[in-house]
Amino acid sequence: MSTRRQFVCQTAAVLMACCLIASVLPGFAAAQDLSAKPNIIFIMVDDMGYHDLGCYGSKKILTPNIDRMCAEGMKFTDCYSGAPNCAPARSTLMTGYHKGHTPVRSNTGGVPLFPEDVTVAEVLKKAGYATGGVGKWGLGNQGRDGAAERQGFDVFFGYYNQWHAHTYYTHLYRNSERVDLNEPFTHYTFSANRGKVERNSRYTHYAIFDETVKFIKENKDRPFFCYAPWTLPHAAWEIPEDDPAWALYKDKPWDDIAKVAAAMVSILDRNVGEILALLKELGIDERTIIFFTSDNGADRQFYEALNSCGEMSGFKGLLSEGGIRVPMIVRWPGRIQAGQVSDLPWYFPDVMPTLAQLAGVLAEVPKDIDGISIVPTLLGKGKQETHKYLFWQENGQAVRMGHWKGIGMPGAVKLYDLSKDIGEKNDLAAQHPNIAKQISDFMAEAWVEPRSQQDDGRYPAPKGEPEKKTKR
Repeated sequence: MSTRRQFVCQTAAVLMACCLIASVLPGFAAAQDLSAKPNIIFIMVDDMGYHDLGCYGSKKILTPNIDRMCAEGMKFTDCYSGAPNCAPARSTLMTGYHKGHTPVRSNTGGVPLFPEDVTVAEVLKKAGYATGGVGKWGLGNQGRDGAAERQGFDVFFGYYNQWHAHTYYTHLYRNSERVDLNEPFTHYTFSANRGKVERNSRYTHYAIFDETVKFIKENKDRPFFCYAPWTLPHAAWEIPEDDPAWALYKDKPWDDIAKVAAAMVSILDRNVGEILALLKELGIDERTIIFFTSDNGADRQFYEALNSCGEMSGFKGLLSEGGIRVPMIVRWPGRIQAGQVSDLPWYFPDVMPTLAQLAGVLAEVPKDIDGISIVPTLLGKGKQETHKYLFWQENGQAVRMGHWKGIGMPGAVKLYDLSKDIGEKNDLAAQHPNIAKQISDFMAEAWVEPRSQQDDGRYPAPKGEPEKKTKR
């Protein structure tokens, strides 16, 4: 009798322990049940500023759907990109390493990941996820090392090379196979640089969004990871004249680039609304966590006209707050409490461990990454680990340590108190030499010389399109 009683007590204890672990580590209980793993949609738009959304203070751009997503989820005030420009930001997100360690650090457009580089998609594949990417890859050319389908994605549709993404009227690729978007009729667009333009191919973002919807529908009955690095509102600033979003801004007293960029953001907002409606239609809303962010700060061509960075200084390409601080909204009905605002400082290297913990495969994440999981903050369970510091590099270095931010190089740091000076106007290095020294030491610690950044080939501008001369 005592043996039977001991067995019952031991069994109960094991069950209680499993329940406790499952409550702290979402995905643990789902390890044996794929249907319990959350679907993950990660939307990352291109060159949208921190203040370009209504929920982040915009008075000029209409974003009712994203604002509603924000109200239904969690808004982060202190989230950052991993870099102030395209390719390195994507590399930090995909690999979990900050700019001092991540594989792709050059922004020339065709520097690839290597086969040994582990991506978020590869980690989630080990949890049984379908993995799809739609938009701009930027970490390896089609058919070559680093191509998305060689780095854990079942399917990728869109642009592979960044330079190819500098037009919205061109062919795209699906798993490195060319997809033409020609149409049998002519339509007109408005280009901020060329005025009214006659086109006979489809606007690439429309095709990219359709593929996003297709991937979600095709995988609704299994856990999926939909990575959506959409290209709007990146240059070139061109939009179909009959798009409803253009009608909202075409008569505004702004320059043409600002008007088109604003309309592009409203297209994104419309698409987010359509995704949210689709999740409910498919009955998977409460099984899906959705992230919305931007790859870096606003482009300098429109940030002033739209007040894209608010009180922050700088823009895309710079290490000031306007170049690296980004909006981040996360929604998961029934799991993330609605209407929350968090000031947790975190950045793109944290995406890999966060998604891995949500999927129950945190053990599959490389042990030496720089990222940490923010699941405790998202779900309000467990103790949140915090960074000793955040690190960036681009024509200098930057470190955030608590509310302090240093910009410069080791031994020559300008110091700002972000709790009082988000515009980074008052250099306090002379008043706080010990803090400046600590940040300088962190800069030296964080930077490791990169492997070869040999570009695998810059994608030529499509025929008839002007080739950009500036880095994007």
